[in-house]
Amino acid sequence: MPLDMEADPQAVPRRQAGLDGGTLLTLLAANAEAHGQAVAMRERDRGIWREFTWSEMLGEVLAFAAALDAMGLAAGEGLLVVGDNRPRLYFGMLGAAALRGLPAPVYPDVPPDDLDFYASNSRARFALAEDQEQVDKLLDLRARSGLPEIIVYDDPRGLANYSQPGLLGWNDVVRRGAERLQAEPTLRAGLLSRARPDDAAVLLHSSGTTGKPKGIELQHRRVIAAARNAEKAGYFHVGDELVAYLPMAWVGDFVFTIACGIVLRFAVNIPERQETVLHDLREVAPTVYFASPRSWDAMLTHVQVGIAESTPLKRRLYNWLMPLAIGVERDRLAGRAPGTMRRLLCALGDALVYAPLRDHLGLSRAKRAYTAGEAIGEDTFLFFRALGLDLKQFYGQTENCALTAAQMSGDVKLNTVGKPLPGVEVKIGEDGEILIRADSVFDGYLDDPGASAKALEGGWLHTGDAGYLDDQGHLAVLGRVGEVVYTKAGVRYIPNYIENRLKFSQYVKDAAVMGAGRDDLTALVCIDMAAVGHWAEENGVTYTSYAELSQRPEVYKLIDGVVTHVNAQLPEGLAVRRFVNLPKEFDPDDGEVTRTRKLRRNVIDERYAAVITALYGGVDTIEHETAITYESGATGTFKRRLAIHSTRG
Repeated sequence: MPLDMEADPQAVPRRQAGLDGGTLLTLLAANAEAHGQAVAMRERDRGIWREFTWSEMLGEVLAFAAALDAMGLAAGEGLLVVGDNRPRLYFGMLGAAALRGLPAPVYPDVPPDDLDFYASNSRARFALAEDQEQVDKLLDLRARSGLPEIIVYDDPRGLANYSQPGLLGWNDVVRRGAERLQAEPTLRAGLLSRARPDDAAVLLHSSGTTGKPKGIELQHRRVIAAARNAEKAGYFHVGDELVAYLPMAWVGDFVFTIACGIVLRFAVNIPERQETVLHDLREVAPTVYFASPRSWDAMLTHVQVGIAESTPLKRRLYNWLMPLAIGVERDRLAGRAPGTMRRLLCALGDALVYAPLRDHLGLSRAKRAYTAGEAIGEDTFLFFRALGLDLKQFYGQTENCALTAAQMSGDVKLNTVGKPLPGVEVKIGEDGEILIRADSVFDGYLDDPGASAKALEGGWLHTGDAGYLDDQGHLAVLGRVGEVVYTKAGVRYIPNYIENRLKFSQYVKDAAVMGAGRDDLTALVCIDMAAVGHWAEENGVTYTSYAELSQRPEVYKLIDGVVTHVNAQLPEGLAVRRFVNLPKEFDPDDGEVTRTRKLRRNVIDERYAAVITALYGGVDTIEHETAITYESGATGTFKRRLAIHSTRG
């Protein structure tokens, strides 16, 4: 049961977090004092929404902190957090931060070798696990490395017969902490005031695209500044409702769910499972919704599939009114006002199509809808804005608490990510690199002074991204500075820019573009199984597996249309002339992409070297042996003959 700890006015530090030296803990205590019975978090558990008030949340955080303190968690020592979004995992992170520890969330599907690195890098003698699956991973880690010594778990199902030392249930740990708080009257105030604004609120890790990930400590004052900047921009409002479903190891989840959640008193809703997000989203109908471009693409595909399977009348209404709204939105973004008749038809469309679709998607109350992480396809972006959502893009990185620049309502451009947020300065370096200065910029990498000095040289955060500011102050992001390459003819390009345009298609999940020092550009393509599979069913194309589907001639023709469309938008000399559909997706377990799906180009260049050679060798097929890694960590290979296709355009 959650602990309801009524705030003692004499025990709550009177510091306003982020403004005069406070922390997330002091602000959490202030929320519990002033809004104790308001809902802070909800969790859907076996179909029932379970609520935690601010007082209950504070009680669980402090009880867990008191227990960790008694078990010896020291300042600077890590708490490894493994699992999907769960209230108690969030509470545990705050409890560790209260002790000046390092709460270090990792992706729930992290492979064993990476888990070894994260545990060692964060000095994690303690761990907090969601369930039996994650406990098993941590026990295996302990057998290999000796860490973590103490494992606390949330969900006890399947763990009744586990007898390993140092394995503790959340309820038992919190009960011990609550008993200690009751026995030591001064402990509560001491726990609330122990952490300082310059202490780490969380330890996250970089994506590790070019090597081992770097530890990124985000201090209390940094994440609070990011939340305040977003509030000043109108990006978030006090009392917003949010669905927390993004990986806890991603900076956006911590900043939105924990930092903004506490600073701006969000009601945070946590779905039952990742598989139930869309269903639970509809029940919650949040006021704020964030999704990656890939997730918005998937939602659009879900709508399109649903319409294709609906009644003839619904299809006719959709096919008449949706293109109308998209055209109106395109004109609006170009500064052209729609005429009276089109406005009336859009009003009719809202009653018949747009509002019902928003309700079906769970976005009927979403006043603020956002996307970030990579470029979003123009068709997807226009669709959701035409649907009546004020969908906007923003830009940031872990080192700046995810929030750097953002599009504003009424000032949206298709090719930029908006203007810098209040409190954030942006300038472009001589080499085209985006530089940032703000109170939300981190203090440096964990135990890596060299990388820290390089990243913060001259008092500016060097993002590693290339971009420019247009004449109206909007920031355009082109890709990574280090990825600028030249063709044999000397044409300059950034592969990621072209790859993103290919991924704008619902049929392409990933792409890797080659061409440095070559006459032409070529591409490795990973089809999107859901979208291409649905297309195949609709068009009578049979298949039994991803590998077989990827090599069907009809699918090559489909992807050829995508590549040809992108080629028409690219400058002369940058057309993709040949491509191959790979027989498997790029997989983080295989090291080909990071957990946030950024390409590890060195791995791809090495693993697909023979395929790349074939792309430039004039052959039509190649026998390729593909390496795969299973969830258990075991590895294997399979052989497949791959077709190589020359584009029409």
